[in-house]
Amino acid sequence: MDSEKALELVKHGATLLFLDVPQHTLIGIDTQMFTVGPAFKGIKMIPPGIHFVFYSSSTRDGKEFSPTIGFFIDVAPSQVIVRKWNQQDEWLAKVSEEEEERYSQAVKSLEFDKHLGPYNLSQYGAWKHLSNYITKDVIEKFEPVGGEITVIYEAAILEGGPKTEMERALDAQMKKSKSGASSSSSTEQPKGNRFYYTSIPRIIKHKGMSGQELTSLNLDKTQLLESVLSKEYKASEDVLLGELQFSFVAFLMGQSLESFMQWKSLVSLLLGCTEAPFQTRSELFTKFTKVIYHQLKYGLQKESSGPEMGVLALLDDSWLASDSFLHLLCKDFFALVEEASVVDGDLLSWTRKFKELLENRLGWEFQKKGDVDGIYFDEDDEYAPVVEMLDESHGDYMAT
Repeated sequence: MDSEKALELVKHGATLLFLDVPQHTLIGIDTQMFTVGPAFKGIKMIPPGIHFVFYSSSTRDGKEFSPTIGFFIDVAPSQVIVRKWNQQDEWLAKVSEEEEERYSQAVKSLEFDKHLGPYNLSQYGAWKHLSNYITKDVIEKFEPVGGEITVIYEAAILEGGPKTEMERALDAQMKKSKSGASSSSSTEQPKGNRFYYTSIPRIIKHKGMSGQELTSLNLDKTQLLESVLSKEYKASEDVLLGELQFSFVAFLMGQSLESFMQWKSLVSLLLGCTEAPFQTRSELFTKFTKVIYHQLKYGLQKESSGPEMGVLALLDDSWLASDSFLHLLCKDFFALVEEASVVDGDLLSWTRKFKELLENRLGWEFQKKGDVDGIYFDEDDEYAPVVEMLDESHGDYMAT
């Protein structure tokens, strides 16, 4: 890149100015990670739009890291966002409007330029694949009060213990990352600092239906999907996909266990539909398959190394095992699409790409669907298909 082009990107790109951050702290934006050195003061040349910023403080030797703290931003061209390190609480605090204005002018005058690391534009495409449905409205709809995302606030998420092998592995990883955290009293869980995720009911219940009819209704999640889209998303498929991407980023980059649970809930709902992909929501399922393909393509990459592995690399074989909810749901979904007499060409193409990704990255095998295939779930998995007689006194649907 020539100097003229670089200067143009510096002036028109957004800037994150981070002051007084200790050495060895890990700071990330989107799919990129920086280790703070003695001269580091932030990131420049950031493309306008939605981004996710996250960081993890370190011990003095740089060997142990505290739980990640992250937040979404929506930046305008040439905008400067200023944060200052709070040494006692180990977090990036906002500065006053006067300070922000003063520092912003200094950044625009290139006074900090040599201390700013450039945003790697070659990785921007990967980030767009992970966030193209995340809008400012999506962020405001689902983010916690204050916008900060961290597992520190989520101690009560798995009350009674994790339920499946995947969740047990994830919980262990989270607890391990917390071992190096500061013991400051300010890290106590604040009240109300939970996400505003959509409640996805597990069971549909209708008055006057027989047990057999209810079982059939719950084995195909199409009607539940339609009901949730209408009641919770105001019929917007893109907001649902935005929540799917928001929860994945908050989980993978932000290490949020609550977000993993929401991502799992949404994936289970969509992969549990047998009629919608072909009858009413072919376009939604094409977009969904493309979204989850790019999520797992990024999450399963093995190229990363170094200290950031403890922050980013949470998608691994220990919880994406062959007996996981994802494998079992994908097995049925792939068979459904590939054996359909009439199927959208783009949906078929992306389904095959998704299947090949899981086969190549995880070594999963997907045999043809049998008569009783799809009901071999972990006995403790709350997302297993429901086959039961239900009390007919209940309303349309309810979460359990």
